[in-house]
Amino acid sequence: MDYKGTRDAPPVGTRMLPEGTFADDVVIVTGGGSGIGKGIAIEFGRCGARVVILGRDAERRQSGIDAVVAAGGQAIGVECDVRHPDQVKAAFDAAEAAFGPVTILVNNAAGNFPAAAEDISFNGFRAITGIVLDGTFLMSTEFARRRIADGRGGAILNIGATYAWTGGPGTAPSAAAKAAITNLTQSFAVEWGPHDIRVNCIAPGLYLHDDRRPHVRLAGDEDVEDHQPALRTGQVHELGWAATYLCSDYAAFCSGHTFVLDGANWLRRTLRMPKFEPVRNWLPERK
Repeated sequence: MDYKGTRDAPPVGTRMLPEGTFADDVVIVTGGGSGIGKGIAIEFGRCGARVVILGRDAERRQSGIDAVVAAGGQAIGVECDVRHPDQVKAAFDAAEAAFGPVTILVNNAAGNFPAAAEDISFNGFRAITGIVLDGTFLMSTEFARRRIADGRGGAILNIGATYAWTGGPGTAPSAAAKAAITNLTQSFAVEWGPHDIRVNCIAPGLYLHDDRRPHVRLAGDEDVEDHQPALRTGQVHELGWAATYLCSDYAAFCSGHTFVLDGANWLRRTLRMPKFEPVRNWLPERK
C-alpha cells in the first residue's frame, strides 16, 4: 500500500488568528533569536504583538528582530542570561520601558548536549538545568509578581519535551529539567489562576530548521521522515500557531496543559520496536 502521510500545514505567512489579536500585548520570547523560538516570535509579531527577544548572543537577537519585523511586527532585543535573577529583572525593566507591561511570556531558552550520563560533569549538568529549569522559574516568577501587582493578568507558555514522561537516554539533564517544567506548568497554573495568569506548555516533536546545531543531526536528515507516523517532520510555523493560540483569549479556559505537537511520534512505542542501540553507539564520537 502507498502511504502519503499527514497533510502539510498551510504555508508560512498564513495568519491563524484574526489580525491584531495581540495588538495590546507585549511578548517576551527567551531564546527568540533562532530556531523554534524565532518561529514563535514571528507569529506573535504577525498578529500585532510587540515582541522582546531575550538572549545572550547579539547576532541571534538581531536575527529574531529582523524576522519579526519582516512579518509586520515590532521587536527589540534585550541581552539576558536567564540563570541570573538580576539580569532577569533588568530585562523586564528594559522591555517595559520600551513597550509597556509584559503580558505574555514564552520560556523557550534551553541548552542540551548529547552525552552518556557518566561522562557529564556536575558543571555540565547544571549548565543545562540552569537554563531550562532555573531560567523558567526565574522568568515566570518575575512575570507573575509584576502582573499580580498591577492586576493585568497574562499568559505564560513553557517549552517542554515528551521525554519528560519517557526519560531521555543520552540527554539525561535535559529530560530531567523538562520533566520539572511540566510540573512547574501545573503548579503555577493552579497558584496563579486566581490572578488571571494562565500557564501552559508545548512539547514539540522534531522540527527541522536551519539554526539547528550539528549534534542534533544524529539520525541523519535524509531518512528522518520515515521515523515519523506522519511521514514528515514539523514545520516551525506550526509551533508558532500553537503558541499564539494557547496564549490568546481563544484559549482563556485552558491552563496547566501540556500540548504535544509531534504527529503522534512519541506514542508509537509498541512490542515491535526498532532494534535497541546502546547510548554510546549513536552518540557523536568524543574527541
